[in-house]
Amino acid sequence: MDLSELDRDSTGRCRLKSPVPAVCRKEPCILGVDEAGRGPVLGPMVYAICYCPLSRLADLEALKVADSKTLSESERDRLFVKMQEDGDFVGWALDVLSPNLISTSMLGRVKYNLNSLSHDTATGLVQFALDQGVKVAQVFVDTVGLPDTYQERLQQRFPGIEVTVKAKADALYPVVSAASICAKVARDQAVKNWHFVEKLQGLDADYGSGYPNDPKTKAWLRKHVEPVFGFPQFVRFSWRTAQSILEKEAEGVMWWVPWRCCEEGGREARAPPVTPEWSVLPLPQGGLTDRGSGGTWEDHVLLQRRRPSPPPPAPPVLPGAGSGVSHHSLGAGLFSFLCLRHPPPRPRLVIKVLFMFCFGFVF
Repeated sequence: MDLSELDRDSTGRCRLKSPVPAVCRKEPCILGVDEAGRGPVLGPMVYAICYCPLSRLADLEALKVADSKTLSESERDRLFVKMQEDGDFVGWALDVLSPNLISTSMLGRVKYNLNSLSHDTATGLVQFALDQGVKVAQVFVDTVGLPDTYQERLQQRFPGIEVTVKAKADALYPVVSAASICAKVARDQAVKNWHFVEKLQGLDADYGSGYPNDPKTKAWLRKHVEPVFGFPQFVRFSWRTAQSILEKEAEGVMWWVPWRCCEEGGREARAPPVTPEWSVLPLPQGGLTDRGSGGTWEDHVLLQRRRPSPPPPAPPVLPGAGSGVSHHSLGAGLFSFLCLRHPPPRPRLVIKVLFMFCFGFVF
C-alpha cells in the first residue's frame, strides 16, 4: 500500500484505491463502509470501502474475512493481500485523514465535530465509488452515532441505493469486515512508518496503543511536548488528553487580537479589552480548553465581539441657516474642510478655497 502522498504532506488527507474490477461496472454490487483509528490521540483516522458484485458475495465470504479487531496484524495483512490477488471481483478505496486535519476541523470557528467529519468522509467514499463507475446497489455501514439518523441521511443522499446502517456492522456483514481490514491495515502502516517532519531529539517509537487512556501513550505525549510549539503533527491536539498535558507541561501564550478583525455575533472572550482598540486573550499553549476527548467544541471562537460602530456624523449646518435648510453638498463639504479640519488649514489655503467657491460654484 503506497502512502507516499501522506508522507509528503501529513497535514491533510489522501485517497488510495484499487483498480475497479470490470465486473463491478457491469453487475449490481454490494459495498461496505468502516473506519479505523477514530478514538486514538495519535495517528490518522482511515475510512475504507470494499465492494464486490452481489453474485460473488459468497467468494468474498470464502476468504474468511472478519472484524479487523478480532484479527492479529499478520492475519489482517494476509487477508488484505488475498483481496488484492482477487482483484478481478473485489475493489476498495481509502480516505486517510491526518491528525492535523482532524484537530483543525474540530477547532474551527464553524463547528465540525468528529461525527460530522466521519459521516461526510463515508458519504464521499460511496460517491467516489459511483463516480468510478461501480454499480452500487446495496450499502452497509458501521454506524457512527445513532444508526437510524445516519441511515436516513445516507438514504436521502443516495435514493437509488438500499442503505443499511448498523452497530457492529463489521461483525455482521462480510463486506463491512473486508472494509475494516483495509482501513486497519492502512492505519497500522501509516502509524508504523510515520514521517516526523519535526526534528525531535530522542524520538521514542514506543507510544503504546495510541489511545488516550493508555499509560504508555500519555508518557510519550509528555516526553514529546514542546514548551512553546506544542506537539508534533502525529498528535491530535484537539483531544482532551493532549490538552491536559499542554496545560500542565507547556508555557502559556498571550495572544493580542485587534477588535476590527472580529466578526459580529462571536462568543465573548475570557478577557476584557485592554484599550478601546485591542483585547488581550491569555490562553494556554495549544489555544483552547474545556474540550471532551473527541467530542464537539463549544468555546472555539477566540476573538471578542466587535464593538458596535459609532453612528455617522450629522451633516454640517452652515452659520445663519435656519432649521430644515438643506445645502449643496459641495458647500457643506467645503465648510467642513475649512472649519472643522484638525489642524486648521493655513490662511493662504483658506483664501484660495474661498475664491474658488465664490466665483466658480453656487449653493
